[in-house]
Amino acid sequence: MLHTVRVRHRSLGAALAAAGLLTTLLATAGPAAASPDPGDSSPGAGSRLSADPAPGRELAPGEIPGQDEIVHSANVKPLANVPDAGLKGINTDLAFQGDYAYAGNYDGFTIYDIADPKTPKIVTQVLCPGGQNDVSVSGDLLFLSTDSSRNDDSCNSVSQPATEKSSWEGIKIFDIKDKKNPKYIKSVETACGSHTHTLVPGGRDIYLYVSSYSPSEAFPDCQPPHDGISVVKVPKKDPTKAAVVGFPVLFPDGGNPGAPTNPGVSKTTGCHDITVLPSEDLAAGACMGDGILFDISEPEHPRVIDRVQDNVNFAFWHSATFNEDADKVVFTDELGGGGAATCNEATGPNRGADGIYDITGTGDQRKLVFRGYYKIPRHQADTENCVAHNGSLVPVGDGRDIMVQAWYQGGVSVWDFTDSAQPREIGYFERGPLTTDRLGLGGSWSAYYYNGHIYSNDIVKGLDVLRLDDRRTDSAKRVRMDRLNVQTQPEYH
Repeated sequence: MLHTVRVRHRSLGAALAAAGLLTTLLATAGPAAASPDPGDSSPGAGSRLSADPAPGRELAPGEIPGQDEIVHSANVKPLANVPDAGLKGINTDLAFQGDYAYAGNYDGFTIYDIADPKTPKIVTQVLCPGGQNDVSVSGDLLFLSTDSSRNDDSCNSVSQPATEKSSWEGIKIFDIKDKKNPKYIKSVETACGSHTHTLVPGGRDIYLYVSSYSPSEAFPDCQPPHDGISVVKVPKKDPTKAAVVGFPVLFPDGGNPGAPTNPGVSKTTGCHDITVLPSEDLAAGACMGDGILFDISEPEHPRVIDRVQDNVNFAFWHSATFNEDADKVVFTDELGGGGAATCNEATGPNRGADGIYDITGTGDQRKLVFRGYYKIPRHQADTENCVAHNGSLVPVGDGRDIMVQAWYQGGVSVWDFTDSAQPREIGYFERGPLTTDRLGLGGSWSAYYYNGHIYSNDIVKGLDVLRLDDRRTDSAKRVRMDRLNVQTQPEYH
């Protein structure tokens, strides 16, 4: 049975608890246990509910704000915060369609009405545990990733060791035509589960590139070397016939060997995340110990063009973003797995940061050439998990490159990388530490620009809506979109 939750009154949490629909954050098992994302941790101990956004203030140089204190630059204004109402797991990724935002959570997903960004409302919450519930949407379909070994593919499933052959991980597909009553219509099991997925649009079909990793000889459905990605084909006319149609090998040589050859670097056993640029038939893959550029002109047969490593400053290649001219890629390094305090002076400016690469050459001769690092210039407390995480372009056009990015408890950063070698922050929003006596888990998981506003999914605090007012970004307000899956990067202009 699929449990949906419609938020109507303040007593919803108590009512759901009485009905037995709420669950605590599920401990992951099997491949997900090796995930660098903080899925095995509970949200921080700070207050989950927030009041209406306070005006906030700017930080003094070197200052760390007080516990839960909202601070932001003068050009960023917090407009709204929608606290979680029913799902108590970690909030994860976001996708957008029309006047709706779709937010993943380790316990399921939430649909928000964002027609008025100043007063977003929860339309529906679906209880369907299975971290990390990475989400994307296309038409009337919503796709959800499960990278947590479960006893079956239902939304009533419980954790079960990946050593059990009957265990399930993979993609769940929902019909979201009725936003108040999504219907679970299909599951597709994939090798090693689905930590993330990337939607590749097609004519009659939709393709999903499924990223997963950390195989083991002990896991019947997740065997080494696991040196590629699963490709799922979804017929638009009959999505219930969705199926895996291939497993292209991206690392025939096994990829980065990791430690002890490269100390502190993750061994490549798959990919963490892939961003596609359909208008250019390109994709960029962040694959543990490797960054790759590949051709997706044949969606079922992606072909690697170039591959790079950074065995000095990158520990775990986590995600990728193209610039608008498709001649740069920003890769993120999730040092510490999202659960560590790495935005401090001791870690330095080049680790747990973004790596900016120019794309040189043409066709199969294109190369990724390193140009510089970017890390937020605001040091965070040693009790704050902070590292580079999910972001998107602010579509300013005119050859300028600006993006907004989540940094967990480092908050939301708006930064300019028009000069690849000298990136700089131009705006920010953050809250002070959740806790001051021990390391807590919280902050912005994803921060994306959509139709004139920044939306941030905070692990603990829920959905934040921010307005960016800056002459350098005002042109982006004229870009209107009917949908946005950030890892399916659009042609904005």
